[in-house]
Amino acid sequence: MQQVPFISVVIPMRNEAGWIQKCLGSILAQDYPRERFEVIVVDGESDDASLSILASYGDQIRVLTNPKRIVPTAMNIGIRAARGEIVTRVDAHTVLDPTYLREGVDALRRSGADNVGGPMISVGGGKQGDAIAAAMASRFGIGAYFHFGTEDAEVDTVYMGMYPRQVFERIGLFDEELVRNQDDELNYRLRKAGGRVFMTPRMRSSYQNRQSIKTLARQFFQYGEWKVRVLQKHPMQMSWRHFVPPLFVATLAALSLLSLFAPAPRWLLVLILGAYLAAIVFATTRTARGRDVELSLRVALAFVAMHVSWGLGFLMGLCRFGSRWFTPETGPPRLSSPGAAEVAAD
Repeated sequence: MQQVPFISVVIPMRNEAGWIQKCLGSILAQDYPRERFEVIVVDGESDDASLSILASYGDQIRVLTNPKRIVPTAMNIGIRAARGEIVTRVDAHTVLDPTYLREGVDALRRSGADNVGGPMISVGGGKQGDAIAAAMASRFGIGAYFHFGTEDAEVDTVYMGMYPRQVFERIGLFDEELVRNQDDELNYRLRKAGGRVFMTPRMRSSYQNRQSIKTLARQFFQYGEWKVRVLQKHPMQMSWRHFVPPLFVATLAALSLLSLFAPAPRWLLVLILGAYLAAIVFATTRTARGRDVELSLRVALAFVAMHVSWGLGFLMGLCRFGSRWFTPETGPPRLSSPGAAEVAAD
C-alpha cells in the first residue's frame, strides 16, 4: 500500500490559553495516520497560561518561539522547521473536523492545485458574536469566496491553506512585513508564478470570530490598512471590490464637508446614505432571515463596522505608507532548509 504524505501542521499563536486546547484536540483527533503528521506550535512569547498548556502535551507537539510576535514570522519559523512534504496552516481559533487533513491531501491530489483550503465557517457566541458570524458568512459582508462558497472552485485565496513544501521552495516564504493580508499576498505570488489555488467545502473547520463590534472594527481596520502595502508590492492583486469601501468612506467625508457650504452636496450625501441603508436592509433581511429583530440590527451594525473600518484603514494606510510608493521592494524570505528529506529517511 502506498504511504500517505507526511504533513506538518503549523499553528501561529500568542496568548491563546482560552482556545489552544480545543484547536490541538481537534488536530490530534484527525483520522489521518498519527505517525504521518507532526504538530508545530510557534508561540509569540505568550504571557498568559498558553505555554503551560502546551507543555502538558509533551512530545505530541513541538513548540517554537517567535520573538517578532506576528503571524508571517511565525509561519516562516514553522515552515523552516517542518519535516513534512506538505505544510498546512491552522489558526489557534480554529477547530478542525476529524477528516480535515485527509480531505486536504485528497483535494491536492484530485485538483492538482498548489494550495487548497476549506470555507471559513464562523462561530459566534453570544448575541453580538452570532451576528458577526452571520455577517462574515454573507457575500455582502466580505467578497472572498471562502467566506460564502459552497462548491469546489479555483479561487484567488483560501482560509488557512495546505501547501506542498515545494511551493515555498519555488516562490519563497511569507512576507514578514505584512502584519495582515500575508495569505492574500503569498497566494497572489503563487498564482503569478503559474500556481493554482483551490477551495473545497470538504475541508471543514470552524473559526471563532470576534465577539464585539469594537474588536471586529479593529480587525477590519488593520485589513484595510495593510492592504495598501499589498497594493504597493503587487498593484495587479487588487480587484474593484477592494476600492469600494475606501471610496465610499472618502466620498461621505468629502460630501459632509462640502455640504457645509452648498446644498447640492448635502442632497447627494443623503442619496448615497439612503442607497447604502437600502442595501444594508436588503442584505440583513437575507442574512438574518427568520431571526429576531435584535439579531437583525446587530447584523446590520456588523456590516457597517466591517465596511467603514476597512475603508478607514485603507485611507489611513495611504497616509502611513505614502512614502513607500517609489521605494524598491525587497523579495520575500527564501526557504533553504531540507525539511522533508528527514522524513523520507524515517
